[in-house]
Amino acid sequence: QVQLVESGGGLVQAGGSLRLSCAASGRTFSSATMGWFRQAPGKEREFVAAISWSGGRPYYADSVKGRFTISRDNAKNTMYLQMNSLKPEDTAVYYCAAGGSVRAVVIGTPGYWGKGTLVTVSS
Repeated sequence: QVQLVESGGGLVQAGGSLRLSCAASGRTFSSATMGWFRQAPGKEREFVAAISWSGGRPYYADSVKGRFTISRDNAKNTMYLQMNSLKPEDTAVYYCAAGGSVRAVVIGTPGYWGKGTLVTVSS
């Protein structure tokens, strides 16, 4: 059974940093695109970042460019999201996604989803 488990969420003050992790198990994701999405209270889930299997050419939402960095370690079947200069509007449940093409992940139709980890940024 495929599992994506996010960790690293929590409460942080505005301007602070957090690093999210997504550990994949049940199959090897070294050849799969992976990505992050988030859903703020009362809003729809939105794309945050995606990374191809090779780790090259990451994709970011305009709202996080220059502040967030996506990376992956295929040997560990793990993906990361380094979040710097956090803002209150970054508060959301962050979801890991994996599988499918880069386009499939970016538009929100990956093969697999994690259950999410909550990030709260206080002002």
